[in-house]
Amino acid sequence: MTRPRPTAPGGAARRIAGSRSGLLVATRSRHKLGELRDLLRPANAQLISLDEAGILDEADETGTTFAANAALKARFYARRSGLPTLADDSGLEVDALGGLPGVRTRRYAGEDATDQDNNAKLLAALAGLPPAERGARYRCALALALPERSGPRGGIAVRLTRGTFSGRIALAPRGSNGFGYDPIFEPLVEPPGGATVAQWPPERKQAVSHRARAARRMALILAREGF
Repeated sequence: MTRPRPTAPGGAARRIAGSRSGLLVATRSRHKLGELRDLLRPANAQLISLDEAGILDEADETGTTFAANAALKARFYARRSGLPTLADDSGLEVDALGGLPGVRTRRYAGEDATDQDNNAKLLAALAGLPPAERGARYRCALALALPERSGPRGGIAVRLTRGTFSGRIALAPRGSNGFGYDPIFEPLVEPPGGATVAQWPPERKQAVSHRARAARRMALILAREGF
């Protein structure tokens, strides 16, 4: 099911529908859009957000994996816009919580939770655990839906790439760079108590993050597709 919010008539999606120069990114997050623009840099396409395309519909993320949700969103917005569409689904898996928050990463503390709310809930759930028991990883799945191409079951064809970024959950938030769980995520290359991703310069994160690794693989696909 989807929550019906009709696409704005006469929006950018209609004006550029069918044009290979427009590559829709299924996000309203300026942080995520900015990261993908920096990481992908397609030579022959402009990355545009849902808001920039005038698309008001919302896809329900009913998949049980990041890859399933990414493919679901990519197909949903490709059908709505008629544009080739790139969708990201990513999140955090914590070993001590059996892989949670997983696909509920953004909504871990509730549907309208802020990053601070999510971080506080996660830290509370891990209270008292030593660094050795706070292992975690970011995962990212990127899906490219091409509306003019059919898949093996007759639906819109989708290409998928994945990336993983391993680390641990810090004892307390540190740093002001990044977003989401970055202030409490210590990459594995850091010692316990070392820098969080939010203390790294953005260019260092973009070299090794889960999204960067998935994006490097997706950039090769985009180039082969002529974007």
